[in-house]
Amino acid sequence: MKKNILKKFFIKFAKALDLELIDQNEFKSPTLDKRLNENLSNIKKSIVLPLGEVKLTRKISSLLIIFRTNTNVEMWNQNRKRIFDKSKIEYVCRALNSVIRSIQFLKRNKPDIKVDLKIIDDKSTEENLSSIKNLLKKYEINAEIINHELSIHENVIKKQEKRETFSNLSTLLRAFEIGKKEGEDLVYFLEDDYIHIESALEEMVSSYERIASQLKKDLFICPADYPFLYMDNEKTNLLIGSKRHWRTTSKSLMTFMVSKAFIDKYWDIFFKTCSDLNNPWEKYFNEIYEKEVCISPVQSLTVHITNINSGYGLSPFLDYKKLWDENDYK
Repeated sequence: MKKNILKKFFIKFAKALDLELIDQNEFKSPTLDKRLNENLSNIKKSIVLPLGEVKLTRKISSLLIIFRTNTNVEMWNQNRKRIFDKSKIEYVCRALNSVIRSIQFLKRNKPDIKVDLKIIDDKSTEENLSSIKNLLKKYEINAEIINHELSIHENVIKKQEKRETFSNLSTLLRAFEIGKKEGEDLVYFLEDDYIHIESALEEMVSSYERIASQLKKDLFICPADYPFLYMDNEKTNLLIGSKRHWRTTSKSLMTFMVSKAFIDKYWDIFFKTCSDLNNPWEKYFNEIYEKEVCISPVQSLTVHITNINSGYGLSPFLDYKKLWDENDYK
């Protein structure tokens, strides 16, 4: 009895000092009242066994997700077929379905974070637009659909040989403009062919908080573990996120999460990336990554559903068919 009294006193004392205790024999934390295989993190700290805790000095208050879609273009700038060989609207809806499920997961685990979803649509047919609206209605999610007009950037973006190239530049610039104007904390710029695992957004936000708190600076997060990252001998650093490793990278595509502060700081780069098609398109962002930290997950949190032979597509060691089937929206 005396031993139990002392144990309870010690636990209360540790809590008062904001310390966590680990009972490895019982495989639990008495201060957190959790088993060690549960999520031990809370709103003040990120805890990863056996590395201990990181005080969260960079808390996320809001997330603006900007989903760009063109349901008429099967595969931009390519003649290849995507894996599963379906029509573009099928990929768009399954990708959007995965994002909505991931938003719901994030809200359940981090209810204090404000989440907004905006969809920039480039001339979808009424039938395709109806499929998107029905999906939003199914989940009862309040998302704004923006019917994009290319004419607003006629005198801003250099004329392109193909309409679809100008369209891609214009919708991306519109996304950046909205992020700059309406973003409050984190902004996630997202293309329409990325299928997310359910916990993706929660892991991205939690890992952002942990790593940014450790580094004491903002960063870029790329959600996919692209094949091209393994095609040369580029040196990388491994970081511990919320529930997985992350690697530093010097390259990304145009799907990434970033802070509003960085959008403002590097607005000239955001704008210049859309003013004309560069080779590679992301070259100015790659220059930013020489100064700022950009990370991608190991293993991937999303799959870029492209051709199976594309270096910019399918991430390794994921069950693509399972992820595809899980996001059947019909």
